[in-house]
Amino acid sequence: MLRITRDIAIDEDDIEIGFVRASGPGGQNVNKLATAAQLRFDSRRLALAPDIRARLARIAGQRMTKDGVIVIHAQRFRTQERNRADAVDRLIDMLREAAIRPTPRRPTRPTLGSKKRRLDSKKRRGDIKANRGPARYDD
Repeated sequence: MLRITRDIAIDEDDIEIGFVRASGPGGQNVNKLATAAQLRFDSRRLALAPDIRARLARIAGQRMTKDGVIVIHAQRFRTQERNRADAVDRLIDMLREAAIRPTPRRPTRPTLGSKKRRLDSKKRRGDIKANRGPARYDD
C-alpha cells in the first residue's frame, strides 16, 4: 500500500507499469532497450470525494483518459528502475496536490492611502509627459 495522505492510500496492484522505447537522444541504447516507463492507474478504483476527483481531473489534464485512467510516461532516466520510481512519484505528487483543498480568495478593497499614492503617481507621470516636446509660449 502506498500512503498518499492519512485518508488516501492506493494498492500497488492497482498500478500497471509497462516499458516502452524512449524517444530522444541516446544512440544505440534507445533503439535496443525499452527503458521508458508507462504507468496506468484507474482513478475510479480509488474512493475519492467529488471535489478531490474534480481537482485530480483538472491537474491530470490530458494525462487522464475519458474512462478515468491516468497515464504517466516517464523517460527522464536511462534505467527502467529509475523511470518506474519517477512515474510512481509523479502519480503520488498528483494525488497529494489534488487532496489539498485550496483556500478561497477573500476579495479585499484597496486602502485610502494606496488609492492616493496611485493617483499621485499617475498625476506625476502625466506631468512628465506633458512637459515633453518643444517649449510652448502661452501669450
